[in-house]
This record gives sequence, C-alpha cells and structure tokens, in this order.
Amino acid sequence: MDLFGDMNLTGLASIIMFYLLILGVGMWAARKKSNVEGVSEEEETMLAGRNIGMFVGIFTMTATWVGGGYINGTAEIVYTDGLVWCQAPFGYALSLMLGGIFFANKMRTKGYVTMLDPLQDAYGSRMGGLLFLPALCGEVFWSAGILAALGATLAIILQMDLDTAVIGSALIAVFYTWIGGLYSVAYTDVVQLSCIFLGLWVCIPFAWTHPAVQDIEMSDWTVEWVGEIGGGWWNWHYADYFLLLTFGGIPWQVYFQRVLSSKSAATAELISYLAAFGCIIMAVPPVLIGGIAKATRWNETDYFLLYNKTLPIPKDDTRMILPMVLQYLTPSFVSFFGLGAVSAAVMSSADSSVLSASSMFARNVYKLIFRQGASETEIMWVMRVSIFAVGGMATYMALTIPTIYGLWALCSDLVYVILFPQLLMVVHFTEHCNTYGSLFAYCLGLVIRVSGGEKLMGLPPLVHFPGFAEPTPEEIEEAEDEGRRPFGTQLFPFRTMAMILSMISLVSISKLMVWLFKTNKLQKHHDIFKCIVNIPEDETQNEDELERLKPEPVTEQEEGETIGMTTNTDVKTYKSVEEVNGRVSINNGAELRKRKESLGKQVVGRQDSFIRPLEERPLTKEDLRRSFGSKQNSVDPENVTLEEKPVPTQRKVQPLRKGDRKESLKQIKQGIKEGVKEAKEVVKDLTEHLPDGHRGSIASVTERPRYKLLDKQTKQTEL
Repeated sequence: MDLFGDMNLTGLASIIMFYLLILGVGMWAARKKSNVEGVSEEEETMLAGRNIGMFVGIFTMTATWVGGGYINGTAEIVYTDGLVWCQAPFGYALSLMLGGIFFANKMRTKGYVTMLDPLQDAYGSRMGGLLFLPALCGEVFWSAGILAALGATLAIILQMDLDTAVIGSALIAVFYTWIGGLYSVAYTDVVQLSCIFLGLWVCIPFAWTHPAVQDIEMSDWTVEWVGEIGGGWWNWHYADYFLLLTFGGIPWQVYFQRVLSSKSAATAELISYLAAFGCIIMAVPPVLIGGIAKATRWNETDYFLLYNKTLPIPKDDTRMILPMVLQYLTPSFVSFFGLGAVSAAVMSSADSSVLSASSMFARNVYKLIFRQGASETEIMWVMRVSIFAVGGMATYMALTIPTIYGLWALCSDLVYVILFPQLLMVVHFTEHCNTYGSLFAYCLGLVIRVSGGEKLMGLPPLVHFPGFAEPTPEEIEEAEDEGRRPFGTQLFPFRTMAMILSMISLVSISKLMVWLFKTNKLQKHHDIFKCIVNIPEDETQNEDELERLKPEPVTEQEEGETIGMTTNTDVKTYKSVEEVNGRVSINNGAELRKRKESLGKQVVGRQDSFIRPLEERPLTKEDLRRSFGSKQNSVDPENVTLEEKPVPTQRKVQPLRKGDRKESLKQIKQGIKEGVKEAKEVVKDLTEHLPDGHRGSIASVTERPRYKLLDKQTKQTEL
C-alpha cells in the first residue's frame, strides 16, 4: 500500500482495463485497409481510405464535439449560470447542420484531403500556412485543456497523481493514433461514445436519489437552475456566444476530417445531420448532472462533512462539478463507470485533435511550402513524427499552463473570426477573393479580437466597446492582489462584428486590388502575390519593346490571324506573313490575292507541276508566268519585284510577351480542368450502379472492379 499511498486501487484497475480496451480496439482498427481502388497511402492514413460508412460515421462525427470539454463544460454551465446559458449542445448541433448543408457536399465532391486545401488553392501555399496557425493552436490548446481536465478528474476520484494521469492518457491516445491513423480514431470513437452515454446514465439514478439532493420541482432553486439572460446588452452578449458556437464550430479540421473520409458526398452530408441530433442527445446526461449538483445541499455530503471543503463551492472547483457529483453522490463502484465515461470523452477528443493538427502540418505546411516534391512515404513519416510532437506539446501545456482554457477560448474565437469567413468565401464565392483580401482580413480580424481582451488568460481589454460593463468591486480587488488591470465585461458582440468586418474586407480589398491592376493604377510587377496578373516581380518592359510587340491593326483590305491570349481577357490580333520564301512587293495587292485564290481552286482539280516548286524553293519569274500566264491577267509578271531572300519555311507570327505566354498556359490549364470535370461527370453517370465505396474511384471504371464476374451468356445478353 505504501507504493500507491491513498490511491483507490479498485478505480485504478478499472481505468487500466478501460484503457486496454480502447488500445485493443485502436490496434485492431489499425489493421483495416480500404477496399477502394486508387486510394493513396496519404488518404489511407489521414482519411481512412475515404471508406467510413454510415454507422461508424455517425459515431465519429458526433465525437467531433462530444468530448471531455463538452460534458464537463455542459454540467458546469448548468450549475453556475443555468440551463438557458447551456448553448454548446444547440450551437454545435446547428454547426453540424449548417456544415452539412453548405460545406460537406462541396468539400467531399472535390476530393480535398484537409480543410486548408481549398484555402491554399485560392490564396497560395504561404497564405494557407498563415491560416494554419489559428487552426493548429486551436487543436493543440483544445487537446491540452481536456487532458488537464482528465488529470483533475482522476486526481479527485482516484487520488492519483495528476502528472501521471495526464501523461498516461496522452501516451495511449497518441500511440494508437500513430499506428492506425483515422481508422483507429474512428473505431475507438464508437467504443468511447458508447462508454460516455452508458457510463453517465448508470450514475444518474444513484446521484438523483442521494439524500442530500432535493426533489426537482418548481421552486426557487429551480428558477436559478434554469437561469436568465439578463436583458439589454446581455442579450447581445448571449447572441455573440451563440453565433460563435454555431459558425465557429464549422471551420475545424476535426469536422472536415470526418466529412472527407466518408464514402460519398451524400454520406458525408447525411451523417452531419444525424450527428447534430447525436450532440443534443449526448448533452442530456451532463445537463441532468448539472441540475442535480444545483439541487444538492453540499453541506450534507462528504465534500463538507469528511473533507471539510469550502462552501459555497469555489469557482475553480466548479469546473470539476461533474466528477464531484460522481465522487460524492454515487457509490464508489458506480462512480467508476462515470470515470470511464469521462476518460473516454477526453481520449475521444484528444486523438482526433492530434491527428487533425498533424495532417494539416504534413500536407499543407511541410509538403506545399517546404518540400513540394516530397514522396508519399516522406509525408507519412512527417505526419507520424508530428503526431508525437503535437501530443507532446498538448501534454506539456496541460501540465504547465494554468490558463490553458483561456488560450483555447482565444484560439476558438480566432477560428470563428478569421477562418470561417475565409473558408466560406473560398468554397462558395472564390471568384470574389484573392490573397490581398485574405491577408488584410486576417490581420483586421486578429486586431479586433485581441483588442477585446480575454479574461481567462489575463489579457485586459484594449478597447471598451459600446455596452462595456465596468469591473465589479470584487474584480477590482482581485486585480489589485494580482497586480494587473481589472477586466470588466465586453457585452457588445465584438466577436461577431470582427467576423463580419473580416468578411467584408476580404471581398472589398480583393475587388480593390483587382481594379487597381486592371486599370494600370499599379504596375504588373507590383503584384507580389502573383494572384491577379501573375507577372514575375523582376519582369519589366521598356517602351521600345512594348511598341515592337504592339499588334498591327486589321483593316478590311488586310487579312490577319487572330490569336487569343488571355491578358486580362483581351484578345489580340497578330498580322500573319504568308508562307512563301521571299517577300512579294506589288502595288495591286488585292488583285494578287484574288489570283492566288483562283490558283488554289485549280489545284483542287489537278496536280500542277508548278505547285511543288512553289513550296520547296524561292519563287522565280517563270513560276509567276505560269501562275499569271493568261492574257486576261491584269498583273504583268515583269512588273513584279522579287527579293530573293532566303527565309525559313515557317509561319511568322509576332512574338508574345512572357506574361501573355503564361496567361495562355493558364487558360489552357483551365480548359483541361474543365475537360476533366466534364469527364468526371460522365464517369459519375456511368458508375451510378456501383456501390458507394467505388463511385469516387475512376480506377473502378478503367480497371476491372472486384466483383463476381458474370458468365459469358449473361454478358452477351446484356450487350
């Protein structure tokens, strides 16, 4: 006993058994491989071969948000502020619904691998790397926050060392994620979500019937349990947080990881809708536990009688109200089920966040910015190393940073303010935005959000927006003790304002820069991001060169060759030089062209012997006599001046500028993309009869699919 001290060995054994179960499922899932042909190793690990079906998809999509922070936070907010402030279940459910309506189908149809792919396609790899920062910080801080919550939970129930609990849980989640990728994450989500639901429901009847818990009826404490918004500016404050949860819950890689791993776009959309209902259902147990805690006379529990803790419960302890209910209001053997549920929730969130951050780094930062020619094997090893790195950072922060929840809150705000408008515009209105607008919107949203302050991480407000609530005397006293400025409360919805201004500036600055370049207010070499006119920075052209390359006008008396080159959608006409060796100088050019036309008609009827010399050697007077030998000809060959100047037998077209050539290649590439898109539509029509797992693979059409072959008689009948 000295080795373990006061640790609860029974609870420790149950936790070890639960962790071994999760590890076993993760290792079993790591052996699975996709049966879809043509899937790369990158997609196999990051997206489970795009082979997640309906059943597993619903569980893993629900686990996108139902984690340790979800169940602990829901119980805490019901206990402290009332049911009306419990916005997360409805906010996240709406985010899944809106994600399914506006994003899931489009993202899955285009075959992206991460959420940042469309952003980098539109803004370039470096701007995509900049947008990666708030996404990475959000995932890392979220993992760190829930690992810290798990350590505190185990410390309360098992009297276990916090560092040991956090490190052990992180190692298990990182290990099976490193081995199996999304397959392990998805299949362990099924087990973990089941444990959360069953474990909490087992504990609720015992906690509800505890002698210290009042009957739930319409009384004074029930009104407090429901809570109120407050009116006035508080209504705007309430709406600000609700919009943050709803729209800020969309641009997360943990969500799009599930979307892009689905077998088809229709499946991705459907499981988003079903997971929205799953979020609400999974919120019922923690809401009831928060209500039970609100109805409890804590002075009649072991919390006060045995451990002589402070009443009312301090603010720091209210974050652990769910494990406190399990510890003090249920028998010890029952609390282990709830402890397993909390541990499952934490691991369910931690593994997916670690994989999401690692996938984005390996593909969108390492490959697209630093090593464009990296092989798939190299990318996979970078991702595996990143899994350990991200898991290590999250674990370190969970153990050392006391304001980890404040960091996550700030990063989640940045995801809402910065990433949501960028992703929305890129997916639906990509023609209205470019890199200049993206960078300006990024900076504007960041400045407005940081200026509002963040109480949880000790960042005082730099700007007092309308409706600012001055700090209370208690807050002023606390600030003086800590040697900092008092915070107060920003009741103005400045987060939503920052998001809207970021979206408006994204479009307006993009349009402004396009107008400046199109009207030559800015020179082409000033396009440093090469996203509007696509001219290299060091390319300049003097006036003599521009005059030499200026196209000659086409008149009714001159025929020319029109060559379409996309220089800001202008079509330029270049004069063609005839395919003859030597230059003909003649006063009556129109009549000579008529003679040549009549000559061409004669060639169709008979193969004259003078034609081949015309093509293979310079013209002579004899050739012209044979061509215009008729007495009725108005042109005398003797009056024709010939310059016997050898010229290569190639059509001469005035040279194009380098920028025009690049624009032409860009237009050709766009044409090829459109052709491929049309081909995919044809393939899609031809593969409607195939199962979902094979519809997205062209290899299933071009190669023999893995189906039972029909006999020859049946084939002949169908043909």
